[in-house]
Amino acid sequence: MVELPRYKQVYETLRRHIAEGVYSAGDLLPSEHELSIVHRVARPTVRRALDQLVADGFILKHQGKGSIVKGVPKGIGILSLTGTTLAVGREDFLTHIILRPEVRSWTEAFSFPVTPYEQEVGCIYFERLRLLNGEPVFLDITMLPNINLPRFTSYNLENTSLFDFLRTKYQIVVTGGTQQLYAIRADKRLQEHLRVKPGHPILQLDRKIETSRPGFHIYSQVFCATRGYGLRGTF
Repeated sequence: MVELPRYKQVYETLRRHIAEGVYSAGDLLPSEHELSIVHRVARPTVRRALDQLVADGFILKHQGKGSIVKGVPKGIGILSLTGTTLAVGREDFLTHIILRPEVRSWTEAFSFPVTPYEQEVGCIYFERLRLLNGEPVFLDITMLPNINLPRFTSYNLENTSLFDFLRTKYQIVVTGGTQQLYAIRADKRLQEHLRVKPGHPILQLDRKIETSRPGFHIYSQVFCATRGYGLRGTF
């Protein structure tokens, strides 16, 4: 099975530790030397992971002191390889199922074409609403190729990270992806689900996500009304 690059594994581990409070704001992370020993990687690999944590607002690098934790940025990590649920790292981030997973035929996945083979096997389609502090922020529509996902439609995905679920149940690891962003205005359906007024500005993300399973892509269309929360993360 293909794994994430080593620097991304180190990044995700440290990011998760910060999100879960293992390291609090003001704490020093272990030194590059110590992290290289713990994670069994070269120091340039650790340095690359730390640089990404700086870019994403989790830590500061201070000459002579090391890496100082800033905490979890005010933002929503929808672009993280861990998925939105784990990237936010908060108990008040909830997922409600609007439409349970069901098998459908398909000829395209949002703005992305699908292969003839993907068309032949069909897709698993489902819709979820993501809420932060009780306020809806994302309407997330997902399409998965119906390939070697036994019993997927029978599982309950309420308050579950899809990426984590695929990793633990099916050994499918997200490795990267492509996304297209559009600025749109809320139609009647988005007004209802996201609780916004007619014409409210909405960010639409169409994503084709690469995985460790050859030829298996996750397709999603996410409508965002974040009300003061920026989008952040590494994808």
